[in-house]
Amino acid sequence: MQNDLLFQKRKIFINIYINKMKNRNINFTDAINEAMILSMKKQKNVICYGLGIDDPKRIFNTTKNLKEIFGSKRVFDVPASENALTGIGIGSSLNGLRPVMVHQRLDFFLYAMDQLINGAAKWSYVFGGTKSLPLTIRLIIGRGWGQGPTHSQSLQSLFLHIPGLKVVMPSNPYQAKGLLNAAIFDNNPVLFLEHRWLHNTYSYVPKKFYKLNIEEPQILKKGKDITIVSMGYMTNEAIVADKILRSYGIESEIVDMCVMSPMNLNKVFNSVRKTNNLLVLDTSTSICSLSSEILSQTLRSCFNYLKSKPEILALPHVPQPTSFGLTKNFYNDYVDIIKSVKRILKIKKNIKIKDSKRIYHDVPDANFKGPF
Repeated sequence: MQNDLLFQKRKIFINIYINKMKNRNINFTDAINEAMILSMKKQKNVICYGLGIDDPKRIFNTTKNLKEIFGSKRVFDVPASENALTGIGIGSSLNGLRPVMVHQRLDFFLYAMDQLINGAAKWSYVFGGTKSLPLTIRLIIGRGWGQGPTHSQSLQSLFLHIPGLKVVMPSNPYQAKGLLNAAIFDNNPVLFLEHRWLHNTYSYVPKKFYKLNIEEPQILKKGKDITIVSMGYMTNEAIVADKILRSYGIESEIVDMCVMSPMNLNKVFNSVRKTNNLLVLDTSTSICSLSSEILSQTLRSCFNYLKSKPEILALPHVPQPTSFGLTKNFYNDYVDIIKSVKRILKIKKNIKIKDSKRIYHDVPDANFKGPF
């Protein structure tokens, strides 16, 4: 009898623990921080450096406690010299380390394109695959707060043109931790792109170390009426739009391009063959972009399955503006997504759109806390 009671108590305790772990929702910032700590504990050859990495704000809190845990030899601040620092990352990688470079703005990293394109991306190919170059580069994308044309760019499409590079862009904390772990332990150079507006979003994230597949995108929502292919921050807008559309019986299937390169579009093709309709969202302009490539390849592979003309919802082909008045109607959100879906599906009935909780258009929407 006593053993049975003990067994029941243990069973209850285990169930409570499992439920707590299932409901473990943390934000994007903490997910990145956890990935760094776990990866650095896993292997002593993982180092981390970047401008402001150990300052009081710790790069939006993503690098908190790293220097205290691992010391200044593995976590250190650097001068503002992006091209030189990328060369140091390449050299240290070739000498047995797994460096993680952090840039607070993707825009600043443009100074390092020579080392990236003519060095890191080519190395394995030049040596016939006999030499690997494990280098992870975190590039943070931001917008709003008057940042303007040189601080608000979403330039992922530039990097997709370069063979030899892997490019990932997580849209939720679960992806952020799993993809960053995968990037650090991949033997190729990986660009890890993160939108700063995602830093305060929440989702379920396991406490343990885990890696996500770094070879293909993910399907976040199943649906039958239209395929929405999205990326980064726009995935959150797609999720909000889908929630509203489903209340009217319209189901979208959301394919999240969290892995951009290698570009594997099989999930997109299979989805379009099911839904027969396509909308592609882009965080930047569509000219020579990931979104235009997705549309082009889908038309070549699934033309006979499409019932309507596919569309791209992207930014105008002009630099991002600075002023509050000009940015007000510049960026797309879930309202624009719903309008595009209505147009593609030829829906005439009125869809009531709930007011956004966004006080100002250049700060994140309070709807996007998660979990997803």
